Amino acid sequence: MTSTAVIDPPARTWSWAQRRTVIVSCLAVTLVIAAMAALYTALAQISIATGATQTQATWIVDGYTLALACLVLPAGALGDRYGRRRMMITGLVVFAAASMIPVTTTAVAWLIGARVLTGIGAALVMPSTLSMLTAAFAPGPSDRAVGLWAGAAGSGGLIGLVGSGLVLQWYSWQSIFAGMAVGAVLLAAAGFTLAESRSTGETGLDPLGTVTGVAAIALLVWALITVAERGWGDRYVLAGLIGAALAGALFVAVELRAHKPLLDLRLFARRGFGCGTVSITVQFLTTFGLFLIVVQYLQLILEYSPLRAAVAVLPMGVAVTGLSLLSPLLTARYGLRLPTAAGLTIVAAGLALMARVTPDSGYPGVLMPLFIMSVGLGLASAPATTAIMSGTDADMHSIAAAVNDAAREIGAAIGIAVAGTVLATGYRTRITPVLDRLPEPARAPVSHSLAATTQLAEHTGPQAQPLLDLARTAFLHGLHNTSYTLAAISLAAAAILGIWAPGRSATRAPKTPARPTTPPSD
Repeated sequence: MTSTAVIDPPARTWSWAQRRTVIVSCLAVTLVIAAMAALYTALAQISIATGATQTQATWIVDGYTLALACLVLPAGALGDRYGRRRMMITGLVVFAAASMIPVTTTAVAWLIGARVLTGIGAALVMPSTLSMLTAAFAPGPSDRAVGLWAGAAGSGGLIGLVGSGLVLQWYSWQSIFAGMAVGAVLLAAAGFTLAESRSTGETGLDPLGTVTGVAAIALLVWALITVAERGWGDRYVLAGLIGAALAGALFVAVELRAHKPLLDLRLFARRGFGCGTVSITVQFLTTFGLFLIVVQYLQLILEYSPLRAAVAVLPMGVAVTGLSLLSPLLTARYGLRLPTAAGLTIVAAGLALMARVTPDSGYPGVLMPLFIMSVGLGLASAPATTAIMSGTDADMHSIAAAVNDAAREIGAAIGIAVAGTVLATGYRTRITPVLDRLPEPARAPVSHSLAATTQLAEHTGPQAQPLLDLARTAFLHGLHNTSYTLAAISLAAAAILGIWAPGRSATRAPKTPARPTTPPSD
């Protein structure tokens, strides 16, 4: 089988068509990732304006992530079958239309529904961006383009945080949605200038595999999102995890027997593909786990405003993007093993250093761990994505890109769940023994979180300062435990992938070459 594609000439310079593909693909994936984090800074305003409860506010944010994680695999299959450019443009139109719903209404149910619909559009966009990009280049020169894409994806969350913070300085929270809609419309228009690519061989939609796969991911992500509120022992969380395991087992059974499976599970037997998927999952697990604790530390301990906190983590994106452009050179010379093991080890070192911060550390005490961690992510990110894409035939690039994207979403959900649980447990461990000595009205907010204690102290006055200091000490205990936990996960993954990941000779699996063709008109 072959794939309709545009292959770059022997020269190292890119054609204007290739540059257009890289620019649009990188901007589109940045928009999709930025939309995941853009509401973090606005959530308080949204809750006040809409009257949303804490649970509803959580789903206004996470409904997007859930839809994206569930549908990214079938969306990749649709791209291979019907055209990747077509899916990207369709997804951007859906994304833009859904983003305009919160501009016209403040009803909570409509906001949650709009975020889910936006996630559906994002699921169509995300795998298409990477598969279109790799279809436009030959395997070797595509590494630089993949490096740019990986840097854009890695920095998207930071751009979302900073962009929404800037918007809130002058406009309402609804302007964030309007801005995302405008960006999606402009990128959809730019998408018409790109070449189409699709699988030219026979493709199947695999409805049973799609249903079981969506069910497995939906139940898993739902349970991981809910665990931060209900705890690991909650019966609904346990039911969700068990249901996810059963649906996952059924998905494997269906895919192994299907004539045209949604996802060829034999791909994971290829060391580059399997190791790249694990590496991406761990990278996003640690990154979003870190975001959860760092943003709270900056706002609650150092007393930064939402915008200042977002800007404070922005230097992390510079290192990730810069090294994502250089790391493919390391992969070409040493294979996947060295940059992956080294990158995840450096990530672990940054997280371990984060576990030593105190209120006296100030911003430099946070900046150094962030910089060290960003260096590790920059080394490991692009090689992992390159290994996933180069380990599959060109006809399956949308599915491979969807696996890459699903690994990011699932990793982020696990990271948020693990970090939230460890942070809350550490906080309660230190705060519970002193609750009986507190006045009755103060017990509930103090036991809940540092944020609630801070709000209580603002209303009570200076006499609440000792109570606030106690809550901050408990929060730091939870933060340190969380940092060590994430560091241990990253270090364990570095050790495993340092053995399992292929070296230079085995990094690229043989794949069906793409045949130069004239892009068909749509």
